Amino acid sequence: MTNEEYISEICGKDVNKGYQTFVEMKTLSNDSDQFYALFDTFLKMLDNDRPFMRTRGFCLICAQAKWDKNGLIKKNLNKILDEIDEEEPTGVRQCLFALPQVVKALPELSGRIAENLKAIDTNLFHDSMKPLIEKDIANVLKVIDGLGKQN
Repeated sequence: MTNEEYISEICGKDVNKGYQTFVEMKTLSNDSDQFYALFDTFLKMLDNDRPFMRTRGFCLICAQAKWDKNGLIKKNLNKILDEIDEEEPTGVRQCLFALPQVVKALPELSGRIAENLKAIDTNLFHDSMKPLIEKDIANVLKVIDGLGKQN
């Protein structure tokens, strides 16, 4: 499948097929920079009206972190991190799960990421989701702290 076909599927009307393709793209990104060329497309997905599309864009950006030789994540970090301040708690959690990929691949961004995470107002989330999101934030901060101890 070409990169254009992948994008067509994850953005298509068939939500289930789109999700399966999204998962496949994340998996393939572990071993290949095939989708790094689509970085701008993933960045544009952050502006989509549909929350799940914004989350997909965020997660695919994170999956490209280890291939980011052009500094595109650093250049667009504020826009990328804005997605974590999303009102959709499920999407926020998915973004928080993906964020350690960036922290590990680009440790120089850890300070900015930690500041952003500490500034998230978890009181905006429903009581059932607030502790989960706080735990997810703490887990990313542990990854960041662990990187500092390795140096």
